[in-house]
Amino acid sequence: MGEVQFHETYAGVRVLDLSENIAGPLACLVLADLGADVVKIERPPHGDATRSLPPYWNGEATVFQTVNRNKRSAALDLKSPAGREAVLRLAADADVVVESFRPGVADRLGLGYDDLVRASPRLVHVSVNAFGTGPLGHDRPGYDALIQAFTGIMEMTGEADGGPVRAAPSVIDVSTGLWVALAIQAALVRRAATDEPQRLEGSLVDTGLFLMGHQVMGYLATGTFPPRLGSAAPSAAPYQVFSTTDRPIMIATSTDRMFVALCRALGLDDLATDPDFSTMDRRLARRFELAERLQVVLATRGSADWLEALAAAGVPAGPVHDLGEALAHPLTAERGLIAPVDGGSTPDLLQIHLPMDRERSAPRRPAPRLGEHTAEVLGEVGLRLDDLTGSGEATTTSTRGNPT
Repeated sequence: MGEVQFHETYAGVRVLDLSENIAGPLACLVLADLGADVVKIERPPHGDATRSLPPYWNGEATVFQTVNRNKRSAALDLKSPAGREAVLRLAADADVVVESFRPGVADRLGLGYDDLVRASPRLVHVSVNAFGTGPLGHDRPGYDALIQAFTGIMEMTGEADGGPVRAAPSVIDVSTGLWVALAIQAALVRRAATDEPQRLEGSLVDTGLFLMGHQVMGYLATGTFPPRLGSAAPSAAPYQVFSTTDRPIMIATSTDRMFVALCRALGLDDLATDPDFSTMDRRLARRFELAERLQVVLATRGSADWLEALAAAGVPAGPVHDLGEALAHPLTAERGLIAPVDGGSTPDLLQIHLPMDRERSAPRRPAPRLGEHTAEVLGEVGLRLDDLTGSGEATTTSTRGNPT
């Protein structure tokens, strides 16, 4: 038997992606990039809601393209008997189903956990939701920003004299997707050992609280709310953005030794030996005074001069890039994380690899057009497009087995 390539890790595993937006689709993307056959089930006529979100690349929504590459799309009306029957037939051939319906919706459609496990007794079933399925969270709508607001992330983000600020990346959605992917991988191993179905839940609110692990522990230990500090850190100082004559730079000192090296690089030898700033606790107690004293000096020279001096002194520091500068930096090219994807309606499309073994997990094809593979996917389980307009009572069954 030949060696399994990294990008073939989940070859032979079939995933039904009935999820929308970012979290669920991203979890399925991870499996797709690692070789799984992911079939995205979309409801006509519009499909996944992110297909309509700007900006676009040659008419294709970039959000949708980002989390749906390496998948096939089948357009099915889940409210019709024929559409429901088709999904159950596809589920019978699936190893994993990921859905992000509001709690209770899948059951009303006849596509809940019990329905799907009857079709596929060894199924790994994942429900992605916002606030869980309990009485308090069941009916709460949830998006990334709402979870940031609910969990306290937004309240602690922003400048000290400003209001709450949303973290720009979709940190909740993306992190939930990664946790769901990890849980699926563990469930496939567990299923191989037990030969039993696996039921998983990925909740955005759980992710939001987990992301603030040390802030949560700090609050539970002290009863003190994490302060809003802008670019600064609550547990280290100086650890923030400073202005220079031309652009801001980030300085990150996390030890007493680094602080002394910073002071000497700035010509502040007296500050390096000042007992009021000799320990981290003392610097944190006087962080604003300290920042003002450093800022006076840093404002006298340009960023390039300071970054060169700080690098020579062994002080962690770097420029504050905009996104264009970050993408154009030679280090980004060296990492090789961004590469073109061949084929599809966007021939010049660039994609971001998974940040793992990028050379062997490269995107193989762009996100599918809505319903692009409907006939192909249905044919694999003995159905035809004509069956969707009839009774949906197809009688043939697939012979594909369920791999572990």
